[in-house]
Amino acid sequence: MADRDPGRRQPPGIPFTPSVPYTLGVEWEMALVGPDGGNLVSVADQVFARLDEGPEHRVHQELLLNTVELVTGVCGSVAEAMADLAESMGAVRAVTDDIGVDLFSAGMHPYASWQDQRVTEAERYATLIDRTQWWGRQMLIYGTHVHVGMPDQHRVLPVLNSLLRYFPHLQALSASSPFYDSVDTRYASNRALLFQQLPTAGLPFQFDTWVEYESYVDDLMVTGVIELLNEIRWDIRPSPTLGTIEVRVCDAMATFEEVEAVVALIHCLIVDLDTRLSQGETLPTLPPWHVQENKWRSARYGLDTILITNDDNHEAQVIEDLGELVPRLIPVAARLGCTRELMGVQRVIDTGAGYERQRARARATQGDLSQVVRQGVTELRASLDRRLAYR
Repeated sequence: MADRDPGRRQPPGIPFTPSVPYTLGVEWEMALVGPDGGNLVSVADQVFARLDEGPEHRVHQELLLNTVELVTGVCGSVAEAMADLAESMGAVRAVTDDIGVDLFSAGMHPYASWQDQRVTEAERYATLIDRTQWWGRQMLIYGTHVHVGMPDQHRVLPVLNSLLRYFPHLQALSASSPFYDSVDTRYASNRALLFQQLPTAGLPFQFDTWVEYESYVDDLMVTGVIELLNEIRWDIRPSPTLGTIEVRVCDAMATFEEVEAVVALIHCLIVDLDTRLSQGETLPTLPPWHVQENKWRSARYGLDTILITNDDNHEAQVIEDLGELVPRLIPVAARLGCTRELMGVQRVIDTGAGYERQRARARATQGDLSQVVRQGVTELRASLDRRLAYR
């Protein structure tokens, strides 16, 4: 980094709270839909009013009243995180069943009108909508976020920068938002490109040092771009308070099996990269222009993506690259106790990602997108029943 202007004040430090390596947390956003036609219903306030209080049910409100978010505690494994999510979802479903509402999990609702949605009453959401206006009101989007605990502040950015090489793999596997406002966008993940319209959203900058990152945050705060650190809404970002790298790439997915496979892949990737870094390896990265192109390609083409794999412009099909990546990560998965979950990546490829299944259902029903929602509701309900049956 070039020397800063000596007359400029030094930015305040951003302390990073180290985590126990490599703990895990998952956030899963999903929609509330009505039984007739599966349109979005703004009843989150009713759901929260009926939920029993207690740390075992970690369910959070989001921007829109058609949304609930399941948030795990700090977990030691993928299996523990999924059990946590199942317990919370079971509690939510008990309430939604009682009031005649269903849960639907995908990157976007396929046909709901954004004009009809109600915003949760909270100052931070009112401020966001006031600033972002038309783009902010269109955010009928749902994601899956994964936190992985990092033991050392100085290893966060090198791992994050190298993790961007796998952005298209994660986006392609989780892509489940081909439809928006009753139109097939021809994208696998329309959510990815819609969300990046918000200020400070999208791909992260690749900083070499924590000081550079602190300077960037200071610039945003001094110029009024943000007031709080979590208003930086990057697809992958440091979470200094929690002591994690937070991966926000993924669309919400329809089943527990898909979520656990992608969570396991993220967990293994970060642990593998951090282990290699701690052993003295310089982690490979991609130029920002290649990262940007890979994001667009995987949002557009999903599992058919031809991605750029290195700075020599080598390209490969994302499915072929996953076919080499997953076996290489098996020793890491064995160490983390998530071998079965990681092998689920191949099952996603074999059965089709969410966007593929949604399009297939639309074709089979002559474009009836309410049937796409019904299919998603059924898939999620069945996967939760399977999960609860394991206990």
